[in-house]
Amino acid sequence: MGEVKDTIPANRRVFIANAVVTLASFQYGVDFGLIGGLQAMKGFLEVFGFPAPKTPNGWNLTTERQQLISSLMTLGAFLSSGGAGFLAIKLGRRHCLWLACVLCCVSNIIMMTTEHIIVLYVGRFINGLANGLFMTFAQLYIQESSPAKYRGLFLTVFQFGTSFGTLCGTIIDWATAKRPGKSAYLIPLGIIYIVPAFLAVALFFIPESPRWLLLNGRRAEGVKSLARLRPDGADVEDEAAVIVAAIDKEKELSNGIGIIDCFRNPIDRRRTIIAVGGVTSQAATGSMFIIAYKAYFFTMAKVADPFGMSCVLSTIGLLALIINSLFVVRYGRRRVLLMTGLLVCGVLQLIIAVVYDKNPGTKSTGRVIVALTSLYMFSYNGMVAPSAWLTGGEMPSQRLRSYTFGLAAAIGFFMAWLTQFTAPYFINPIALNWGPRYGYIWFPSATVTAVWVYFFLPEAKGRKLEEMDEMFEHKIPARKFRKYVCVGPLRAEGKLSRVATQEEATVQTVEVAQK
Repeated sequence: MGEVKDTIPANRRVFIANAVVTLASFQYGVDFGLIGGLQAMKGFLEVFGFPAPKTPNGWNLTTERQQLISSLMTLGAFLSSGGAGFLAIKLGRRHCLWLACVLCCVSNIIMMTTEHIIVLYVGRFINGLANGLFMTFAQLYIQESSPAKYRGLFLTVFQFGTSFGTLCGTIIDWATAKRPGKSAYLIPLGIIYIVPAFLAVALFFIPESPRWLLLNGRRAEGVKSLARLRPDGADVEDEAAVIVAAIDKEKELSNGIGIIDCFRNPIDRRRTIIAVGGVTSQAATGSMFIIAYKAYFFTMAKVADPFGMSCVLSTIGLLALIINSLFVVRYGRRRVLLMTGLLVCGVLQLIIAVVYDKNPGTKSTGRVIVALTSLYMFSYNGMVAPSAWLTGGEMPSQRLRSYTFGLAAAIGFFMAWLTQFTAPYFINPIALNWGPRYGYIWFPSATVTAVWVYFFLPEAKGRKLEEMDEMFEHKIPARKFRKYVCVGPLRAEGKLSRVATQEEATVQTVEVAQK
């Protein structure tokens, strides 16, 4: 058999499959972009807010309503992602994404047809359940179907989908914000139906996650799925054998598959803690405060054209992800990117707070805040966001992946919810009225998290998920992962003719003697 090419054209089928799944992140981003803008939209505030002559647009929301509109979505995402392990017992990754599409459409019907705030809350909560399923199971699919070489690129593109969706949502809000009456917010909400409808159809044309199939004892289907996702001529039987061997090796340590098993033995406990820490590291920068309330934040900071500046902010974040995707395959070390991004974002939050504290409410301060916030979004999207989700998905064990990553995503959503729920107390003029001074809180938070990354987060660049299993089982310290040479789960048993191991971009071939 000739050498199998590992190029992008050769891997076109897995690129197409992951492009379909990435629509889930686009939908999540659209929701964030739209809902964040609605809260600064006069047509929306006339229905759900109250007159406030002293505010820039003459209307405002109570702190309680502002909190719940934003945070109930995140609370729903917390619950659905936390239940990912239980759903994965019977449902594959595709079926859970289909369920998310249905819930998304149901929630949107509720939000578009009501003028009662309680019913709007219900719609936001159901929308959160959908978004939790979108973000958790789409990333599980990408992690489980991707070749090690391209896993970082796919997760960066996934984050690109979120940011591009946010930009689209923000632009739609900007285009409709000045329309009179309810149409200002009903048009943006109506556009939400497009992505779930397209995704629901496209999912029929991609295979189920091969690792999920193999974990559930469906080997023939798992091999068939691998064959559809790998280059022509690839030895999918060998790859399936390695995956099954790694799963069997884990089961020797513990047969349990449940949320308690994530903490039952020291190896799984370590992997769970690192996965949770990796995903929640993005919350430590205060990103959800900027992303969810950027239009409102700019309005209260008296920035000219807050909706236009929100579009600029989203575009800059998108540009950062494009730049990240250009070098993540070759140079994208997770630890370095995440640690650097955390420190830069923390310092920028501090500078924003100091600038506003010294000279609040002026046009010059507004311009400086826009510039600093743009740098913040460039750093966050370019280094923190893709690395955080990526590390969280690379750490879990094979048999507990749905539970561990679901738990990590749930806690990540909970921290985002906590930020969204408490932010109005700090930035709303009828509460503490801190405005951009809120950044004082996020500088120490980001700094402490960067220190944790340095000491505890392993480097997973270029590693197969089965290699991660081996290194965790051998209790390799986090800072030694990058240079450790793996031998593979089947070498000693002589079941494979070779085991490919990677250190950086080098592939080492190990010949196995047959007895």
